[in-house]
Amino acid sequence: MSEGGFLLAPLDGWAVALERVPDPVFAGKMLGQGIAIDPTGAMLVAPCAGEVLTIHAGRHALTLRSDDGVELLIHIGIDTVELGGDGFAPLVAEGARVAAGDPLIRFDLDRLVQRAPAVVTPILVTGKGISVEPLASGRVAAGEPLLRWTRDAAQAEAEAGGDVVTRRATVALPHGVHARPAARIGAAAKGFAIVLARGDKQAPADSAVRLLGLAIAAGDEIVISGYGAGVERALDAIAAILGEHEIDELASEPPAPGGTLPAATGGTILNGVRAARGIAFGLVHRLQAAQRVGDDQAGDPLTEQHRFDAALDAVRARLRANGGVFEAQAALLEDDELVAAVRAGIDAGHSAPAAVRAALGAAAASLEANGNRRIAERAADVRDVERQLVSDMTGASAPAAAEVAPGSILLADELLPSDVAALDPARVAGIVLARGGPTSHAAIIAAGKAIPMAVAFGDSLATIADGTLVGLDADRGTLEVDPPGERVTAYREALAARAESRASARAAAASPCRTADGQRIELFANLGGLADAELAVAEGAEGCGLLRTEFLFLDRASPPTREEQRTQYQAIADTLGERPFVIRLLDIGGDKPAPYAPIPAEENPALGQRGIRFALANPALLDDQLAAIRAVVPTGRARIMVPMVSSVDELDAVIERVGPGFEVGVMIETPAAAMIAPALSRRAAFLSIGTNDLTQYALAMDRGNAAIAASLDSLHPAVLALIAATCRGASTSGIPVAVCGDLAADPLGVPLLIGLGVTELSVPAGRLGDTRAAVARLSLADARALAGQALDCESAAAVRRLVEERGW
Repeated sequence: MSEGGFLLAPLDGWAVALERVPDPVFAGKMLGQGIAIDPTGAMLVAPCAGEVLTIHAGRHALTLRSDDGVELLIHIGIDTVELGGDGFAPLVAEGARVAAGDPLIRFDLDRLVQRAPAVVTPILVTGKGISVEPLASGRVAAGEPLLRWTRDAAQAEAEAGGDVVTRRATVALPHGVHARPAARIGAAAKGFAIVLARGDKQAPADSAVRLLGLAIAAGDEIVISGYGAGVERALDAIAAILGEHEIDELASEPPAPGGTLPAATGGTILNGVRAARGIAFGLVHRLQAAQRVGDDQAGDPLTEQHRFDAALDAVRARLRANGGVFEAQAALLEDDELVAAVRAGIDAGHSAPAAVRAALGAAAASLEANGNRRIAERAADVRDVERQLVSDMTGASAPAAAEVAPGSILLADELLPSDVAALDPARVAGIVLARGGPTSHAAIIAAGKAIPMAVAFGDSLATIADGTLVGLDADRGTLEVDPPGERVTAYREALAARAESRASARAAAASPCRTADGQRIELFANLGGLADAELAVAEGAEGCGLLRTEFLFLDRASPPTREEQRTQYQAIADTLGERPFVIRLLDIGGDKPAPYAPIPAEENPALGQRGIRFALANPALLDDQLAAIRAVVPTGRARIMVPMVSSVDELDAVIERVGPGFEVGVMIETPAAAMIAPALSRRAAFLSIGTNDLTQYALAMDRGNAAIAASLDSLHPAVLALIAATCRGASTSGIPVAVCGDLAADPLGVPLLIGLGVTELSVPAGRLGDTRAAVARLSLADARALAGQALDCESAAAVRRLVEERGW
């Protein structure tokens, strides 16, 4: 049974299809069906008889319930909430009865045209089972028939399961939603119509640029809404991303070792901002921006679209292969709005390079105009992607630094992330930029290459000529031009002291890790990709105790191919040389969803289909990963670790799929695995304890729940008892036990782990030196005595006091 009615035009103006409204929330019909009017008058009147339900605090929007029982939303202009009510005068109150044609809101059209992005006004019919038929096009006068609506009761009932679902989240990300969280949110939202709202501003979840434009900051309250079968899982994943306490890439950067340079006094001192720590001293090499290649003549649109597609595929593949911060750039190329804008430019008659420049240039300008400094810095990523696409299509080159003399200090207006990635640290001693930001991706890459970098010097660099002698103190963010003789000596002494400190650290790292009484403890690194492997080798890791393969599987719309995986695993194996190499099988599920392998909504995701449970339920993904690992040469080079095991049957199922010639180990993360360690040890080649999850499951405390985070302590005696049980079980078969969770890098945890029987520690590359020093301070006998006492303690706090009192 159907019912219906009519709406009259509430404005003088031009009727346009809803799809033409320049806002994806309205154009995508996420709030309802309807039509829009680009107004020429300045009075909004009632489109039907009914009741005024709400008037927005910004006075720019209201909702009505018609006498026919449908609810309407009328929104004057786009982003007009930013006006704070200026220019709007409501003429009715909430709860008022109105007749068709009654005045509702008077507004200042001239002011709106000058200050709002658009004045086009959507008129929406909300609710399920609603269909609309426009009755007007072109010029329309207020009071004329605008559209007919019908509601089918059966259709409404069928659509009831598709109601909009909402989640609320408080942003815990210290820097808000920047490029990488935006990319992860977009990946989680793939396949669903999901919108994030901050106050009255909204953006589709799968548009990284629009998300960045919301300027979501730490502490903001965000409403996440969407619809579609299974959308709850995606909303939960996005809420979890917003609630993460991610690590600040720069805050975690260790201070440079060795000598400290005295602050300069007098002379020509220019002030900027630290981006990557360190000291440099040398001659200036000015890096000129690459010459822009003119936009070539456009071919027919189909040819230009194919040209763009080829560049899109090539650049995306290159960025994915580079990993790290370039994953965020790759996500930009999966932004449907950006890609659609380029395609629209091509259809309008522009060449593919010109369309790329126009679309991405506008996106970069929008980010730069944002009031949030960190978001504005992401504009460099958009420009970098723009340049790479254009370069792929035209052959335009980036600024060349290949001819830089060794020891030079680069001066430039700005360097994009790919520019810094291409620099050779053996030639470039330091980087000084007029623009740029301290938390930019270019700065992160420079820090990873140990190239001192300072930014934001502005026009003060303009007068420095090529070949000028300068001293860069990036720690303080200063550049000293033509330093006097005593300052030259100070730079040289500070650089020599730092070089000596690094050499001492590397020399110690070359020796096997041992306790004070000679007990051998293998010291491995946890890795998340190729860059981590390179750093781990440089810091003296004896091997890789855990490669988290999720970096290949998450933040993308489809799973990696076998060859993609093999290439990455082989590159890491080659970097490690002959060092041990442990690859953990895919650990998706729980707090790590994958858009292409949706998991039905679970009441307790941490207790549901995750780890090996998920892999065995998705055998195609598992078999592809095992095939990629088996292809790493030499054969058997990589060891395989199975996550989230809770039964011998799960381990047997993986061993059968792997085949002979490979070492298969178990990650001990569940209390069940710890208690059946003797049985697992008869089949496994090694055991590795993931203390983060083991603590979560032993204490029945969700790792993601901030309210109980302070109680989630891996030094709890119950967790230590499970570690002890694991070590006893492994000893029955003579296989080694490692710890790859956070406790391995905890100075208070190291003596306890070794005392309980752990013989291998796997830690982040940046903690290798500290962990090695902690091991070298203890004796095995003392560690065993300490561990025994800890098992008798009544709480984690008591364990911590015990270790601290013993001077560890």
